[in-house]
Amino acid sequence: MSHVFGPVPSRRLGRSLGIDVVPFKTCSYDCIYCQLGRTTCKTVELTEFVSLESVLEELKEKLATSPDYITLSGSGEPTLYSRLGELVERVKSMTDIPLALLTNGSLLWKPEVRDAIKTVDLLVPSLDAGDQSSFLYVNRPHESITFDLLMEGLIAARQECRGQYWLEVLLLAGCTDHDEQVRKIVECTNRIRPDRIQLNTASRPPAEDYARYIPAGKLAEIASLFDLPVEIIADNPHIDEKGDLRAGKEEILNLLKRRPCSIEGIAQGLGMHSNEVIKYIDAFLRQGLVENTWCDGKQYYRAADK
Repeated sequence: MSHVFGPVPSRRLGRSLGIDVVPFKTCSYDCIYCQLGRTTCKTVELTEFVSLESVLEELKEKLATSPDYITLSGSGEPTLYSRLGELVERVKSMTDIPLALLTNGSLLWKPEVRDAIKTVDLLVPSLDAGDQSSFLYVNRPHESITFDLLMEGLIAARQECRGQYWLEVLLLAGCTDHDEQVRKIVECTNRIRPDRIQLNTASRPPAEDYARYIPAGKLAEIASLFDLPVEIIADNPHIDEKGDLRAGKEEILNLLKRRPCSIEGIAQGLGMHSNEVIKYIDAFLRQGLVENTWCDGKQYYRAADK
């Protein structure tokens, strides 16, 4: 089951059955807040990374788990998959379970990308900055992507999307939470006009330690400044109580007691998907069972001393 994972508990989608069609950390961005670490392959080239038929076969075997959503997401940017339109069409012909796409939104200025995803039931792109300089600092995009191109794509996708359109706005303390930047982001969301704004912050250990979390009170203040419906999705402390996270707990903790591992290392060592590993690590950090550390610019996790 290398391309279909879960269901895993999601802060926004309930029980989510994930489809991952892009290699680990292959992305058009290298976001400073990414919980998967730094991007190792930054690209905007659409590629058939995996066999479409193999993905669909895996999905068929997992549909009996009755997820709330099937979610195109994973450990890279899903709109880089060149057969995404065919994948969307085939998935929707297989099941009535709603199909969501979580994307950084960076390639929505491409007409072929918008055409591929226009029939998803839920589109969730991201906006993490309000101008070019902050965009470059936070998202560290591929050199061909500008903030104006990003905005062009987000607006065009809103006009063409047939399903719900939720815009995730992720803010960072001391970076994009000051008054001028928030005002610019609010103006951008008013141009995009999503059905809903989901306000988030770096609630998991980020790729760079200077990408800092915004406390709940400050997020609530910022949320009140938007003109469109807003919900704060950062920090759901009960996500780890879901039954879907019980199976691999001991295996991960036993591994981390022996040696520190990265997210990718845990996933490879235990035959899990990186997104599943993140859900466990997120819960373990809150419970004080593990701690994160850095070595040569890479983030690792180890069992906490008790």
